Amino acid sequence: MVCGLAACGFEPLYVEKTTGDDLWYYNNKFDTDIVREMAQIKIETVTDRLGQMIKNELMDTFNPYGTPVCAKYFLKIQPASAQTVQQALRDDITATREKIKYTVQYSLWSKESGQLVDGRSWVYLSYDLLDNPYSTTMDKKKVEKDGAKIIANDIALRIGAYFHSVKTKRGNPNEF
Repeated sequence: MVCGLAACGFEPLYVEKTTGDDLWYYNNKFDTDIVREMAQIKIETVTDRLGQMIKNELMDTFNPYGTPVCAKYFLKIQPASAQTVQQALRDDITATREKIKYTVQYSLWSKESGQLVDGRSWVYLSYDLLDNPYSTTMDKKKVEKDGAKIIANDIALRIGAYFHSVKTKRGNPNEF
């Protein structure tokens, strides 16, 4: 399966490449170099609630054993923006549903090289506006939590892809 996808430019992030060959093989070995590099990322403090939830998700992904003491990389997350649009209008022109778009800008910095990666991640989610205000509030909080997870996964994947591209461009695949 992996060999068939290699022809279209697909390269798995966490599988070792056999030396001297252009094919990827999964020999029950995962490439941990990228994970080790990502564990050296310190995520800077974020001021808004959604940004804090994204930071917590990323910390669980990058640093499951705690923040690195001497970090090589620093991830800065800008405060998130949220755009809300009301949908599904009733006859009295009140909405029964809201669609929300969360957008976050981020940048990865290195002590030696300066800025390495920057980008924007976004997600569209929606929730019902119910007759009970408490239920609507809980729906909105769940959507915010889900949005933070989706954005954090997107950022982690993009940063992992960056480290993968750096590793595959170098002559020695074991050094960053």
